[in-house]
Amino acid sequence: MSLRDELRTLYENGHLRLPADVRETMKRGAHELADSGLSEHALGVGAVAPRFSLPSATGEHVTLDELLTRGPLVLTFYRGAWCPYCNLALRALQLHHDAIRERGAHLVAVSPQVPDESLSLTEKHELDFDVLTDIGSDTAKQYGIAFDLSDELGALYDRLGFDLQHVNAGHARTLPLPATYVIDTHGVIRWAFVDTDYTVRAEPADILAALDGIR
Repeated sequence: MSLRDELRTLYENGHLRLPADVRETMKRGAHELADSGLSEHALGVGAVAPRFSLPSATGEHVTLDELLTRGPLVLTFYRGAWCPYCNLALRALQLHHDAIRERGAHLVAVSPQVPDESLSLTEKHELDFDVLTDIGSDTAKQYGIAFDLSDELGALYDRLGFDLQHVNAGHARTLPLPATYVIDTHGVIRWAFVDTDYTVRAEPADILAALDGIR
Protein backbone atom coordinates (compact mmCIF):
# COMPACT_ATOMS: atom_id res chain seq x y z
CA MET A 1 0.00 0.00 0.00
CA SER A 2 1.33 3.44 -0.92
CA LEU A 3 1.65 6.23 1.63
CA ARG A 4 -1.11 8.01 -0.26
CA ASP A 5 -3.46 5.07 0.34
CA GLU A 6 -2.49 4.83 4.00
CA LEU A 7 -3.15 8.54 4.51
CA ARG A 8 -6.54 8.21 2.83
CA THR A 9 -7.45 5.28 5.08
CA LEU A 10 -6.40 7.31 8.14
CA TYR A 11 -8.54 10.20 6.96
CA GLU A 12 -11.57 8.01 6.40
CA ASN A 13 -11.18 6.21 9.73
CA GLY A 14 -10.31 9.28 11.76
CA HIS A 15 -11.26 12.67 10.38
CA LEU A 16 -14.61 11.61 8.99
CA ARG A 17 -15.61 10.29 12.42
CA LEU A 18 -15.00 13.60 14.18
CA PRO A 19 -18.01 15.65 15.33
CA ALA A 20 -19.57 17.71 12.56
CA ASP A 21 -18.68 21.06 14.17
CA VAL A 22 -15.02 20.03 14.47
CA ARG A 23 -14.89 18.94 10.83
CA GLU A 24 -16.52 22.19 9.74
CA THR A 25 -13.95 24.30 11.63
CA MET A 26 -11.10 22.28 10.12
CA LYS A 27 -12.65 22.64 6.66
CA ARG A 28 -12.82 26.43 6.98
CA GLY A 29 -9.21 26.54 8.14
CA ALA A 30 -8.12 24.32 5.23
CA HIS A 31 -9.89 26.54 2.70
CA GLU A 32 -8.37 29.70 4.16
CA LEU A 33 -4.88 28.21 4.00
CA ALA A 34 -5.36 26.95 0.44
CA ASP A 35 -6.66 30.37 -0.63
CA SER A 36 -3.69 32.14 0.96
CA GLY A 37 -1.39 31.15 -1.90
CA LEU A 38 1.32 30.13 0.56
CA SER A 39 2.24 26.93 -1.25
CA GLU A 40 2.65 28.79 -4.56
CA HIS A 41 5.11 31.24 -2.97
CA ALA A 42 7.16 28.62 -1.11
CA LEU A 43 10.68 27.87 -2.31
CA GLY A 44 10.75 25.49 -5.23
CA VAL A 45 13.02 23.77 -7.71
CA GLY A 46 16.09 25.81 -8.62
CA ALA A 47 16.13 27.91 -5.46
CA VAL A 48 19.11 27.89 -3.14
CA ALA A 49 18.19 26.16 0.11
CA PRO A 50 18.40 28.51 3.10
CA ARG A 51 21.11 27.54 5.57
CA PHE A 52 20.17 26.42 9.07
CA SER A 53 21.66 25.25 12.35
CA LEU A 54 19.11 23.35 14.43
CA PRO A 55 19.27 21.15 17.54
CA SER A 56 18.65 17.44 17.19
CA ALA A 57 16.62 15.32 19.60
CA THR A 58 19.84 14.66 21.52
CA GLY A 59 20.75 18.35 21.74
CA GLU A 60 23.49 18.44 19.11
CA HIS A 61 23.33 21.23 16.53
CA VAL A 62 23.04 20.08 12.92
CA THR A 63 23.79 22.44 10.04
CA LEU A 64 22.76 22.27 6.41
CA ASP A 65 26.33 22.91 5.30
CA GLU A 66 27.61 19.93 7.28
CA LEU A 67 24.83 17.68 6.01
CA LEU A 68 25.60 18.54 2.39
CA THR A 69 29.21 17.42 2.81
CA ARG A 70 27.82 13.89 3.17
CA GLY A 71 25.77 13.93 -0.03
CA PRO A 72 22.32 15.05 -1.23
CA LEU A 73 19.74 15.79 1.45
CA VAL A 74 16.09 14.89 1.84
CA LEU A 75 14.65 17.59 4.11
CA THR A 76 11.11 17.06 5.33
CA PHE A 77 9.03 19.41 7.49
CA TYR A 78 6.19 18.13 9.66
CA ARG A 79 3.80 19.63 12.21
CA GLY A 80 4.59 17.47 15.23
CA ALA A 81 4.14 14.17 17.03
CA TRP A 82 0.57 15.18 17.92
CA CYS A 83 -0.36 14.91 14.21
CA PRO A 84 -1.22 11.32 13.19
CA TYR A 85 -0.63 12.12 9.50
CA CYS A 86 2.91 13.28 10.36
CA ASN A 87 3.57 10.09 12.31
CA LEU A 88 2.39 7.98 9.40
CA ALA A 89 4.56 9.92 6.95
CA LEU A 90 7.64 9.59 9.16
CA ARG A 91 7.11 5.85 9.52
CA ALA A 92 6.90 5.58 5.72
CA LEU A 93 10.17 7.49 5.38
CA GLN A 94 11.77 5.20 7.94
CA LEU A 95 10.74 2.18 5.83
CA HIS A 96 12.51 3.77 2.85
CA HIS A 97 15.50 5.07 4.79
CA ASP A 98 17.83 2.31 3.57
CA ALA A 99 16.88 3.07 -0.05
CA ILE A 100 17.63 6.75 0.54
CA ARG A 101 21.02 5.91 2.04
CA GLU A 102 21.80 3.53 -0.82
CA ARG A 103 21.53 6.54 -3.11
CA GLY A 104 24.18 8.36 -1.07
CA ALA A 105 21.65 10.75 0.47
CA HIS A 106 20.67 11.62 4.02
CA LEU A 107 17.26 12.25 5.52
CA VAL A 108 16.43 14.90 8.12
CA ALA A 109 13.02 15.78 9.57
CA VAL A 110 12.21 19.21 11.04
CA SER A 111 9.34 20.28 13.28
CA PRO A 112 8.64 23.19 15.66
CA GLN A 113 8.53 20.82 18.64
CA VAL A 114 10.94 21.24 21.54
CA PRO A 115 13.74 18.60 21.57
CA ASP A 116 12.22 16.59 24.42
CA GLU A 117 9.08 16.04 22.38
CA SER A 118 11.10 15.12 19.29
CA LEU A 119 13.12 12.63 21.33
CA SER A 120 9.93 10.92 22.41
CA LEU A 121 8.89 10.71 18.76
CA THR A 122 12.25 9.30 17.72
CA GLU A 123 12.17 6.66 20.43
CA LYS A 124 8.56 5.80 19.74
CA HIS A 125 9.07 5.11 16.06
CA GLU A 126 12.74 4.04 16.26
CA LEU A 127 13.74 6.49 13.57
CA ASP A 128 17.23 6.14 12.12
CA PHE A 129 17.40 9.75 10.93
CA ASP A 130 17.77 13.07 12.76
CA VAL A 131 14.69 14.90 13.98
CA LEU A 132 15.52 18.60 14.36
CA THR A 133 13.77 21.35 16.32
CA ASP A 134 12.79 24.58 14.59
CA ILE A 135 11.46 26.71 17.45
CA GLY A 136 9.04 29.31 16.15
CA SER A 137 9.32 27.73 12.68
CA ASP A 138 12.06 30.26 11.83
CA THR A 139 13.68 27.90 9.33
CA ALA A 140 10.29 27.00 7.85
CA LYS A 141 9.72 30.74 7.35
CA GLN A 142 12.91 30.96 5.27
CA TYR A 143 11.56 28.19 3.04
CA GLY A 144 8.26 30.07 2.76
CA ILE A 145 6.15 27.34 4.32
CA ALA A 146 5.32 28.68 7.81
CA PHE A 147 1.85 29.94 8.67
CA ASP A 148 -0.16 30.95 11.72
CA LEU A 149 -3.27 29.05 12.73
CA SER A 150 -6.43 31.15 12.83
CA ASP A 151 -7.82 31.96 16.26
CA GLU A 152 -10.73 29.62 15.58
CA LEU A 153 -8.51 26.71 14.58
CA GLY A 154 -6.04 27.38 17.38
CA ALA A 155 -8.89 27.26 19.92
CA LEU A 156 -10.06 23.98 18.40
CA TYR A 157 -6.59 22.44 18.71
CA ASP A 158 -6.54 23.53 22.36
CA ARG A 159 -9.93 21.92 22.82
CA LEU A 160 -8.63 18.69 21.28
CA GLY A 161 -5.77 18.65 23.80
CA PHE A 162 -2.81 19.10 21.43
CA ASP A 163 -1.16 21.56 23.87
CA LEU A 164 0.88 23.30 21.18
CA GLN A 165 1.77 26.04 23.66
CA HIS A 166 3.93 23.50 25.50
CA VAL A 167 5.32 21.34 22.71
CA ASN A 168 6.17 24.35 20.53
CA ALA A 169 7.76 26.33 23.38
CA GLY A 170 5.30 29.19 23.39
CA HIS A 171 4.83 29.40 19.61
CA ALA A 172 1.51 27.60 19.64
CA ARG A 173 0.02 29.07 16.48
CA THR A 174 2.95 28.84 14.04
CA LEU A 175 3.30 25.63 12.03
CA PRO A 176 4.95 24.48 8.78
CA LEU A 177 3.11 23.20 5.76
CA PRO A 178 3.81 19.55 4.92
CA ALA A 179 6.89 19.95 2.73
CA THR A 180 9.76 17.80 1.49
CA TYR A 181 12.82 18.96 -0.44
CA VAL A 182 15.58 17.10 -2.23
CA ILE A 183 18.69 19.29 -2.10
CA ASP A 184 21.88 18.58 -4.03
CA THR A 185 25.38 18.96 -2.64
CA HIS A 186 25.61 22.51 -4.02
CA GLY A 187 22.65 23.51 -1.86
CA VAL A 188 20.21 23.79 -4.76
CA ILE A 189 16.67 22.45 -4.43
CA ARG A 190 16.24 19.82 -7.13
CA TRP A 191 12.77 18.54 -6.18
CA ALA A 192 10.06 19.95 -3.95
CA PHE A 193 6.74 18.87 -2.51
CA VAL A 194 4.64 21.52 -0.73
CA ASP A 195 0.94 21.26 0.04
CA THR A 196 -1.48 23.17 2.27
CA ASP A 197 -3.42 19.94 2.92
CA TYR A 198 -1.96 18.28 6.03
CA THR A 199 -3.50 14.94 5.02
CA VAL A 200 -1.28 14.78 1.92
CA ARG A 201 2.48 14.05 2.00
CA ALA A 202 5.37 13.40 -0.35
CA GLU A 203 5.30 9.86 -1.67
CA PRO A 204 8.56 7.99 -0.82
CA ALA A 205 8.73 6.56 -4.35
CA ASP A 206 8.74 10.10 -5.76
CA ILE A 207 11.54 11.11 -3.38
CA LEU A 208 13.63 8.14 -4.51
CA ALA A 209 12.98 9.01 -8.16
CA ALA A 210 14.13 12.57 -7.49
CA LEU A 211 17.33 11.29 -5.91
CA ASP A 212 17.91 9.01 -8.90
CA GLY A 213 17.56 12.06 -11.12
CA ILE A 214 20.51 13.88 -9.55
CA ARG A 215 22.90 10.94 -9.28
